[in-house]
Amino acid sequence: MQIVASHHILYRIYHNPKEGYWELQRGRQELKAERTKLRLICELMTNCRRSDRELATAVGISQPTVTRMRRKLEDSGFIKEYAAVPDFKKLGFNIMAFTFIRYREEMSHEEYRRVKSAAQDYEKQFPTAYLMALRGSGLNSDRTIVTFHEDYASYTRMLSQLRQLPLTAVADLKSFLVNLDDTEHYRPLTLSKIVEYLLTTSN
Repeated sequence: MQIVASHHILYRIYHNPKEGYWELQRGRQELKAERTKLRLICELMTNCRRSDRELATAVGISQPTVTRMRRKLEDSGFIKEYAAVPDFKKLGFNIMAFTFIRYREEMSHEEYRRVKSAAQDYEKQFPTAYLMALRGSGLNSDRTIVTFHEDYASYTRMLSQLRQLPLTAVADLKSFLVNLDDTEHYRPLTLSKIVEYLLTTSN
């Protein structure tokens, strides 16, 4: 999200100081606006419950500016949703599962549409606490899903349901299970480190 003065601006400053000066000023204003936008996103990631007035105080801009900027961030897709990060253990979940899936062959777009529709039907019949379900590559797999489960039996039921999906021809399933009772986790799910990284690297 940073804006860096390019060589052509420096060239124009040298050959046409007046025009180059105003172009540089516009660049500085855009950079300031981008940094303000990033700061507002980070403040919302840290605590999205605050009012626009509280956010304005934290960011150092006016309340109407926050309201207008936040609406633009929502409309442009920078902000997908407002959600709390709960203690999943206290919600009754004991396992966080990373499941890596490899199909026997790549599906066509039409086959993928049919599988996706079937998967959505299965979810209605057998609700599962999904965090993510994504396509990718690595570990000899091409799909991964992240889910929460009350116990191991709940997880094995989900695996059985995956194998029953039509057209998938699942060749392999790998699992990495996290015991939420473990007290030695280095860093549970949080956005705070992402906020710290964004603010550090934007300066």
